[in-house]
Amino acid sequence: MFRQAAMSKMRLQEYFTFVFWGWSASLLHGNQRTSGFINADGRFPSLESVEHARLESTVVIADLEGTLLRSSSSFSYYMLVALEAGSALRALLLLTVVPITWLLHYAFSEEASLRVLVFVTFAGLKARPVKTVAQGVLPRFCLEDMSLHPFKVFTSCSKKYAITSMPRIMIEPFVKEYLNVEQVLGTELQVTENGVYTGFVKQPGIIVGKNKVKAMKENFGGDYPDICLGDGKNDYQFLALCKKSYLVSANTSVEVVPREQYLKPLIFHDGRLVCRPTPLISLAIFLWLPFGFVLAVIRIAVGILLPMRWAILIEAMLGVALRLRGSLPQKEDQNQGLMFVCSHRSLLDPVFLSFALRRSLTALTYSISRFSEVLSPIKTVRLTRCRHQDSTTIQTLLQGGDLVICPEGTTCREPFLLRFSSLFAELANQIVPVTVNMKISIFHGTTARGWKAMDPLFFFMNPCPIYEVSFLEKLPLELTCSGGKSRHEVANYCQKLLAESLGYECTNLTRRDKYMILAGNDGNVRNN
Repeated sequence: MFRQAAMSKMRLQEYFTFVFWGWSASLLHGNQRTSGFINADGRFPSLESVEHARLESTVVIADLEGTLLRSSSSFSYYMLVALEAGSALRALLLLTVVPITWLLHYAFSEEASLRVLVFVTFAGLKARPVKTVAQGVLPRFCLEDMSLHPFKVFTSCSKKYAITSMPRIMIEPFVKEYLNVEQVLGTELQVTENGVYTGFVKQPGIIVGKNKVKAMKENFGGDYPDICLGDGKNDYQFLALCKKSYLVSANTSVEVVPREQYLKPLIFHDGRLVCRPTPLISLAIFLWLPFGFVLAVIRIAVGILLPMRWAILIEAMLGVALRLRGSLPQKEDQNQGLMFVCSHRSLLDPVFLSFALRRSLTALTYSISRFSEVLSPIKTVRLTRCRHQDSTTIQTLLQGGDLVICPEGTTCREPFLLRFSSLFAELANQIVPVTVNMKISIFHGTTARGWKAMDPLFFFMNPCPIYEVSFLEKLPLELTCSGGKSRHEVANYCQKLLAESLGYECTNLTRRDKYMILAGNDGNVRNN
């Protein structure tokens, strides 16, 4: 009975809020300012009625949560920052305060709950890792959460602004890089002289409710954008400021933006998590973590200690699947080994290729930690990036057996192939292109930040990881350097073959480009 009365009271408050702000806007701005209202009940019209093709010369401001982004909750983004810029312990602490934030949200205000999320996520973090996560980790999850119709309307306008309750430093790289936004109105964080966040926010506070209106007035004065987009959740004061305002229904089942419609292709991204860490998914991940760790240690030990024929069988029983396609290549010149040229998905590509062939290969690596070399069940040889020295090394190794090389020099998670190094092409006549791909559900097996020696562990911590290895036809002699082709032609041809087989796109980007974008360094592993 009390619950029904409370719900009725909330409905009445919501109704009068609609009416009040519609009436207020009509008094303050006149007919021109109220063209975005429906006079019957003071509500704003739905965005579905807008044709984005007619908005080329307009200025727009849009809320992120629940408007451009399907989800009205920003917990997942705070969790990503807590985990990637902080630690697993900080992420676990953030998960434990979720019930408290829910209680604060319904008992007091949305701002009170968000202040708790901000404090737990940022208190004690340095600014640099937060910026790195904001640039390398969050954009992928934001793009996958974009609503199609609001995205079309927003990006059709000539000048774009975004407003969000999330900290500006956390979301600004995404909206400026992938949405071409002029300015972001977001929550500002307090930071010490040493570049450490205190966990507290600057005035006017969390940008929700009335603070949105304050932020708008401080940044625009009275010259507000032509169009305003919001989800209607405490946004009526904010929506009433603009000439035309439209409501977007917060619904996670609406159509997302297809990858081919991104304003800028997403090629590089970082982070350990595959799926969006909602509260329930985060809880499931932390419950799986101890079991996954033990399982990963067992899987790694099996691969290192047991003979290959037994290791393959037991790994399959432990949930690691190896799928093969194509026919195994035959060696024609017995005086020289085969050169397997692979696409690169993780540090384990050469290992699974060896398992597929059921014989040991020698893996050529550009940058790998000593710890990974010690644990590797196959032989690894580190290249020095000195062409003359590396050429001599590869020629010597080819006389003794088969080699595997990943000419990209680094991994790429998205359906793109980076530029191939041409060193292998001028040294080998028996070149076998090989595509490798993997399917994982919880953890990525690669990262541009942190301790890269942990990459195999995270791959094997997935419940049922799958590795797919496909052997393509060996290159005819006339398509190699011995047949008159240049090393660049051979390298580009191999890249094209692998891209067509995988359905990927070729790029001219390199390892250095990836690490400068994601980690701010050249990607070389330096051992003391």
